[in-house]
Amino acid sequence: MNDHVRDYILTLTCPDRPGIVHSVTGFLVANDCNIVENQQFGDQDSGLFFMRVNFQRPGADLDVAALRARFAATTARPDMEWGLYASDDRPRLLLMVSKLGHCLNDLLFRWSIGSLNAEVVGIVSNHPDFAELAASYKLPYHHVPVTPQTKPEAEARLLEVVEEHQVDLVVLARYMQVLSAGLCEKLAGRAVNIHHSFLPSFAGARPYHQAYERGVKLIGATAHFVTPDLDEGPIIEQEVARVDHTRTPAQLTAIGREVECLALAHAVQAIVERRVLLNGNRTIVFR
Repeated sequence: MNDHVRDYILTLTCPDRPGIVHSVTGFLVANDCNIVENQQFGDQDSGLFFMRVNFQRPGADLDVAALRARFAATTARPDMEWGLYASDDRPRLLLMVSKLGHCLNDLLFRWSIGSLNAEVVGIVSNHPDFAELAASYKLPYHHVPVTPQTKPEAEARLLEVVEEHQVDLVVLARYMQVLSAGLCEKLAGRAVNIHHSFLPSFAGARPYHQAYERGVKLIGATAHFVTPDLDEGPIIEQEVARVDHTRTPAQLTAIGREVECLALAHAVQAIVERRVLLNGNRTIVFR
């Protein structure tokens, strides 16, 4: 008996109808696979069905490409969006940052200790500030200055870096430049951003000072997919912290940065584990 067991993840989205689970589990049984975890959701509003299956298969006679080919031939339908991945296939991340490094530091630390199931392949910044940090992690650092006049060239260079490093996910870890609509379209579903979100919300400069002036009791952060609509992409993760009148603007800023780090890290982790599926302007996030 072959003791070699490989772990896989199957995700799918399709119009909801009877028999989807039966056909998927039938495929797995027919190919000697064992389900480890299965999650599914039928959305009555959109009429779509979402599924994520973590399964194992003994033996090395079939690799992930062969399983994909078999699923495509026997189970997939034209109206089904699906993906089949080896669990040890680590998505390639490109991190982007400007001058605030707390989210960048947090992601790099998680990656360095092995708690982020991905491969960080480089850092892009419109400032030179974090070149030494990148060097300490032995990562390439791409300094791409951006001005209103050079924005098209800068975005073209970013796309070159994405292609050069075969990037699966672009993470805006407090990258303080608005991406053009064209770039957002090219990175659709492959770029995630983090921003502060208060209840109520404060736009513009010095949001934590604005929050202090209004005496907020709850602050937070939102991680979302990047779309041409600024800060309005499908939400992946949110974190909040309760505060009171004793907090200074500096303390609110520190707390805000902590929740930004958590929201972004949790969102990235969910994406790289193939737990996030798009549902129009919303997301399905399997825990």
